[in-house]
Amino acid sequence: MRKLALSDEILLQVEKPARYIGNEVNAVMKNKEDIDVRFCMCFPDVYEIGMSHLGIQILYDMFNQKDNVWCERVYSPWPDLAEIMKEKQIPLFALESQDPIKDFDFLGITIQYEMCYTNILQVLDLSGIPLRSEDRDWDVPIVIGGGPCTYNPEPIAPFFDLFYIGEGEIVYFDLLDLYRKARKEGWSRREFLLEAGKIPGIYAPSLYTVTYKEDGTIESFAPVDASLPAAIEKQVVMEMSDTYYPTAPVVPFIKATQDRVVLEIQRGCIRGCRFCQAGMIYRPLRERSLEFLKQRALAMLDATGDEEISLSSLSSSDYSQLPELVNFLIDECDRRGVNISLPSLRIDAFSLDVMEKVQDIRKSSLTFAPEAGSQRMRDVINKGLTEEDILRGAGQAFEGGWNRVKLYFMLGLPTETEEDMKEIAHLAEKIAERYYEIPKDQRNGKVQIVVSTSFFVPKPFTPFQWAPMCRKEEFLDRAGIVRREIHAQLNQKSIKYNWHEADVSVLEGVLARGDRKVADVIQYVYEHGQTFDAWGEYYHQEKWDEAFAACHVDPDFYVCRTREEDEIFPWDFINAGVTKNFLLREWHRAQEETVTPNCRMQCSGCGARSYKGGVCCEDKN
Repeated sequence: MRKLALSDEILLQVEKPARYIGNEVNAVMKNKEDIDVRFCMCFPDVYEIGMSHLGIQILYDMFNQKDNVWCERVYSPWPDLAEIMKEKQIPLFALESQDPIKDFDFLGITIQYEMCYTNILQVLDLSGIPLRSEDRDWDVPIVIGGGPCTYNPEPIAPFFDLFYIGEGEIVYFDLLDLYRKARKEGWSRREFLLEAGKIPGIYAPSLYTVTYKEDGTIESFAPVDASLPAAIEKQVVMEMSDTYYPTAPVVPFIKATQDRVVLEIQRGCIRGCRFCQAGMIYRPLRERSLEFLKQRALAMLDATGDEEISLSSLSSSDYSQLPELVNFLIDECDRRGVNISLPSLRIDAFSLDVMEKVQDIRKSSLTFAPEAGSQRMRDVINKGLTEEDILRGAGQAFEGGWNRVKLYFMLGLPTETEEDMKEIAHLAEKIAERYYEIPKDQRNGKVQIVVSTSFFVPKPFTPFQWAPMCRKEEFLDRAGIVRREIHAQLNQKSIKYNWHEADVSVLEGVLARGDRKVADVIQYVYEHGQTFDAWGEYYHQEKWDEAFAACHVDPDFYVCRTREEDEIFPWDFINAGVTKNFLLREWHRAQEETVTPNCRMQCSGCGARSYKGGVCCEDKN
């Protein structure tokens, strides 16, 4: 019988002990004697968040299809348990075997959000793994990072042995084969990292050097060995219906954030919103076949017993076989008593018709993401959405019985004026007025509109990577303008307004756009007690301010200045598929308020054609 790493006494002291016991439905157990490589997959946040992450489910299934590989899971222990583990010197352990992480060959960390960086150090520390790669030997696992934050890995580069740039289904087994060879032949750890860095998509940060100019910008970035590539090529799955995808996902013991079967219908996006990193780094758009999706949907519902299935993509409305897929799911889910979730839909007649069939209109709200209140700003960000589109969609929704709408906007976008900010309130008012154009006897009570604004963070590999970011006070001033304008509206009682935390947004910008000097700040703040920065109750801005001062790092340098067009960015060594020339061209078009057509209307020459597939090879005649 498997022995738990934590005693009953400890489990009774912590919140939600089911986070730590493993043995869930569909969890994979193997005989350690038959295993060549043990891989522990980590999501550096609490169990309920990590169990909702599709990427880990895909890689967990992929690795465990190999008889001689065992992939297990670990998540960040909640602060109550982390404190006990430190006090009692209990090493962090994997859920499946309950073995210490330090005993594994690889620790693979999925890096989804910059505000989890201190949690990464907590995972290393509790595992007994030295925080810095330079201090490790073969007594500890190879630490490898993957996920969207690796498109600028430099702020956390000293903490990782390797990074995997791109989609994980491509070269991981090449890396594991190389590891077996290295251990069998007695290579040093550095020899292994050197050879691993020659595998496409694998970046070994310790084998690259950075020099800086007097003004703090990067002068050069180069490998220490001529055999290593100067640029790391992102890895892309082109055959989306002939690749790994789980048929029996692990079912959590406690309710996860997204407690449902997730069906990824495509990757990439055709829209080209200039603020959206995902829309750029996941190009080109690639669809899964209808038959593949039908088969996986039924298999996962059978294997999990979940009562809801959700379609996953950046823009589900752009999936070319959406009507056929949705109609299939409606029939199948109705028979099974399963709900359907359809996020990322444009609000048009088809979408509303579908949602009317699968949602309880009286309980659900519709989400619109205009991102900007004025048409000028929507053109600047290339949203491809007019006010007429928004009001038409809202009108169709209200006529269909909905009376609750969520509106998402950003503040602090490049070229934004006070008038643009006020237009957020005016657009919300126009949507409320559209509701009251419906005859009173046909309305579903009073209209409820929630306006939410996040604060713009210019991310790497977007046309706005050259743009400055507002300071905390500027963000709050802009939120105040919107709030006052909403309160001045006739129907303001129907409109509620909330906004994101400004200090967290600014820190996110520093961590997203930083270089290796920021690593000292992250380590300092962790060593002074900071973790779970993504959780408001644990975030302490004063600790970060202290860390920046102690490390002599100016956060304004990374977020508050306009970048020079020829500046070398910390992430320029990555080939993400979209060229820097394309991004710069889009930056200029944004300043000219010029819209770029979506990829199905016209190729914009972004560079993704080099992958020779997906939307880039569709017949556009």
